[in-house]
Amino acid sequence: MNAIVVVDQIWAIGREGKLLFDLPADMERFKKLTLNGTIIMGRRSLNAFVEGRPLPDRRNIVITRNADLVPPGVEVVPDPEAAVEAVADEDPDRVWVIGGGSVYAALLSRCGRAYLTRVETVAEGEPDTYFPDLDHLPGWEVERVSEPITENNLTFRFIEYINRNLIPKN
Repeated sequence: MNAIVVVDQIWAIGREGKLLFDLPADMERFKKLTLNGTIIMGRRSLNAFVEGRPLPDRRNIVITRNADLVPPGVEVVPDPEAAVEAVADEDPDRVWVIGGGSVYAALLSRCGRAYLTRVETVAEGEPDTYFPDLDHLPGWEVERVSEPITENNLTFRFIEYINRNLIPKN
């Protein structure tokens, strides 16, 4: 399983159920990586999509206790453990945790990789949702860093982290 997220310099990811940045290159990368895979999210993350509809060409799994608030085309599970069970037979490289904050917190330790878009600024306003600081979590190491990209007056890099805690020790 993988995590994919956009963070600012203080690891903020959202405010009032919305992303902090509009980065077309990041959205293109997100689509390329997750297409034909499975995405796991909370209900508020689903609601942030256009009209709250599931993303096409992906298996959409939403963690919520209120299935009545979820549109057709989405699989509902009651908790993070049920989401893990739902994807047990899938290729873990094709399973993506996409938010929000509580879903990342619950499932990050089970992710072998985290694909970050790290924006080189602190978001304006007051973010209310954060991603765990991988630079200070034991076992997480940077594996790859892209060259800087500038778009919409923001500079960012794509950073891939690997979770060494999940690599079997000989």
